[in-house]
Amino acid sequence: MIDVVQIQKILPHRFPFLLVDRVTDLTPNETLVGYKNVTIGEQIFEGHFPGHPIYPGVMILEGMAQAGGILAFQSMDMTEEEAAQKVVYFMSIDGAKFRSPVRPGDRLEYRMSVVKHKGSIWVLKGEAYVDDTLVSEAELKAMIVDK
Repeated sequence: MIDVVQIQKILPHRFPFLLVDRVTDLTPNETLVGYKNVTIGEQIFEGHFPGHPIYPGVMILEGMAQAGGILAFQSMDMTEEEAAQKVVYFMSIDGAKFRSPVRPGDRLEYRMSVVKHKGSIWVLKGEAYVDDTLVSEAELKAMIVDK
């Protein structure tokens, strides 16, 4: 298990843009399962939408991207210091689908898997679930580069 303090050693993101609270399962070069607790206290709900809060699809995709970044970094043989000198740039997001709205109180579970990895390029399949219901999916392509 990787908690939020450890996640902050892997990813440069911080509140309010750190969108992975915990990683519960990780097999390097294969899969990652992690989650974000969606709460009404998040700033995004002030405008999306007042009286009818819906977690934005682009935020779900960003959470997948962050989870994918954790999977890639944890799959590479690097020290914390070396990882701190790298950053993940997303190159494309393909086949994004949003199947069901995500609301405050939901636990958004990211399930990431490596489709292909060659050099600094990673292709990942991302799925997001709430209570075992698929709410979103996409294929993400990223490159890990020096800062």
